Formats: sequence, structure tokens, C-alpha cells
Amino acid sequence: MTTILRARVAHTPRDPFAGSGALETFDDGAIAFDDAGVIVAIGPYATVAQQHPGARIEDRSECIAVPGLVDTHVHFPQIAVIGAMGLQLLDWLDQRTLPEEAKMADPLHARKTAKRFVNALKANGTTSALVFGAHFPQAQQALFEAADAAGLRISSGLIVSDRNLRPDLHTTPDAAYEASHELKARWHGHNRLRYAVTPRFSVSCTEAMLDVCHTLLQETPDALFTSHVNESPGEIAFVKALFPDARDYVDTYERAGLLGRRSVLAHNVHVSDEELRQLKQTDTAIAHCPSSNAFLASGIFPMVRHVEAGVRFGMGTDVGAGTGLSMLKEGLVAYHVQMIREEGHLLGPAHLLYLATAAGANAIGLQDTCGDFTPGKQADIALIKAPEGSTLEMVLETAPDWEATLGALFTLAREECVIETRVGGEIVFARV
Repeated sequence: MTTILRARVAHTPRDPFAGSGALETFDDGAIAFDDAGVIVAIGPYATVAQQHPGARIEDRSECIAVPGLVDTHVHFPQIAVIGAMGLQLLDWLDQRTLPEEAKMADPLHARKTAKRFVNALKANGTTSALVFGAHFPQAQQALFEAADAAGLRISSGLIVSDRNLRPDLHTTPDAAYEASHELKARWHGHNRLRYAVTPRFSVSCTEAMLDVCHTLLQETPDALFTSHVNESPGEIAFVKALFPDARDYVDTYERAGLLGRRSVLAHNVHVSDEELRQLKQTDTAIAHCPSSNAFLASGIFPMVRHVEAGVRFGMGTDVGAGTGLSMLKEGLVAYHVQMIREEGHLLGPAHLLYLATAAGANAIGLQDTCGDFTPGKQADIALIKAPEGSTLEMVLETAPDWEATLGALFTLAREECVIETRVGGEIVFARV
């Protein structure tokens, strides 16, 4: 049976960085989907209802429906370190983050954290995410179990490292392969889950460990690869010392055969022109994490250079250096920092909606599944409603057009405004 969800509808079926006309909106709109959660129609409510007589109508006319939000980089063990101020990347890792991640060795703590994490994603309207996992197999298992129960589209994997971290977070290449292989065999392709081969970063991995990651990636042609790159000057200098034969940071992954259409590298703030050419040539995507980059004083993402180089990128919250799990908030921070960057990209609401949805889906290989409301894709939906008496409610009541409406959402709407989240048409979160 067809279901019609009636609401104000906005999505970006085209790339606004490629030109105008990317935003499609319907004041009294409808998204129709079948029992498998596949979208069969989108448009004005009257038209869609006429096309599908006898459909079940779910009236959310008081809400704005946008595609389910897509987070391309977030760390599930790091919720507790949100707000750890006054540190830059390497000190922040050493003093605050890695001690917290070591707690994932406790299975009870890992299960509790994993459940809270996926519930928080749903409450923020996030339906798909590329999640940096845990260093401990039992903790990674806990994340997959929680994500599966939650019904989300989660790609994740065991973090592997064999140097320059705490000793309790190190493993050997052989042990990393065995544990990763087992998790991949159990969870990759299970319901809405996928495996992501995940070395923490080149700082913490020998060439032997990166070779193991290549083997794991080659074994499973549709698995993802994710890590960090060019986040801070201190990190880049460390990588150069560790890999003296590498041309640059990106080359440490390229030499290991880890770059390609399935690869997503977080940050890329301090990137050379040669690295951009290599990322474009290999079709590697970037996870742009604006609030994290500002919080750790890492720098401002060179968005214009990525657009001009043709390098794909989406957005990530990067919790816990990021300041929360709201992709709407992340869009606002992206807008702020690009406005003040020399040669920054002047972003509009359509750019922000695209970055928070379709661009992210494209970055993590879900472009044929979700990210917009094109018929044939899955009905992944976030429903947003201004709380009664809120500033957002006042602004929306007088917004003259969709540009103003979406501008208000990215500026003012946060977790409390997401009243319902659906994945494949299925309600996975409803605010009581």
C-alpha cells in the first residue's frame, strides 16, 4: 500500500555548486512511498494524492520535510568529550580523547555508549552516517548491534593503530586483520549496515598496518575506507617525519592503495594543490567538519579550492571535537567560516541543505539510495517543526520564501525541532 506523507517539502536533487536551480520545494507538498520504503512520487499534495487514490495519508502539514541528514564523519566513543576546550588536535587527543576511548574496553560501557549514540543520531534527524568506531572488537560489535536495532544506515569499522597512541589502543597488523575480518563478515551488508576499513590516521599506523587495511578493502569491493588527513599543521609535520619517502600526507594512503571511490578522508584543511589533484584523480571524498576545525583551531576548510578541483565532499559533525550531532548546526558553522575566509565560498540555504543531505550521501556511496526525494530512492526523511513560542516559530511565520525558511532552519533549528525521523519510510524516532 502506498503511503503519502503530507508536509512542506524541500530537497536538492541537483548540485547547487554546479549552478542554480538545485533546490526543489513544495509549500503543500507530498512524498509518496510504497511498503518497501521506496519513493514513488513527490510534488504538490493535490497532484500526488490524485495520482495515488486509496493511499494512506499521514498529515504532517505543520512540519517541514527534508531528506534524512547524512553525517560523513563522527566518532561514537567521543560523546563524553564534547566541550573539551582549550586544546589543539594532538594535545586534545592525548589528554582528553584517547583516555575516553580506552574506556571502550569495558563491554558494559561500550554498549551503553553505543545505544545512546545511535539514539542521539536519530533525535537529530540523522539517518545515515559514516561512524569512526572503537579500538576494541567488543565495542565495535556493540555499535553495530545498536545501529541495527535502531534501523539506521551506518557504515563503521574497527579502528586499527599500532604506534603513537596509548599502548592499550595498539594492536598488531595480524590481530587487526583477524578482528576486522570477523566483524566485516558478520555485519557488512547486514540490513542497513556496511563495513568501513578504519586506520585512525597515518600518525598511528605503520606501513604494515596500512597494508593490512588495503587487504581488507580489496576483500570486500563495496566496503568503505575512512581516516583523517591534513587536519592540523602539527599532525602534518608528524606524518612527514614518519613517512619520509611519501610525497605528502595524501600520498601515505595512496601508496598503500587506499584511495578511490569508496574512500572518505576527514578534514583536509591544509591541502596542497598536488594533493587535490590526487584526490580528484582517485575520486576520493572529503568529510568537511567545520565546527571541529574551529573548536581545535585547526583552520578553515578551503571549500572553493575543493569545488574548483572537482573533489567530492560532504559534511560531518566530528563529535567529540565537533560541538554536537546536529547537521543543521554544522551547516550554520560552515556558512559562518566560509563567510570570513579569504576567497571563501558564499553559501546559501540550498548549498547547506545539499551538504547536509545529498552531498553526504554521494560521499559515502549512498547516492542511489538516499540524500534527496527522487522517486526510486528510499524514503529517508527528517520532519522539522518549530517549538511553540520559539524564535524559530516567529521567524518562520513571516518568512517570505523558501530561501528565508531554510535559512531560518539552519540558523535556529536544532535537536528539539526534529519531531520525527524515518528510514525507508519506517519511523525510527518520534518526539513525544
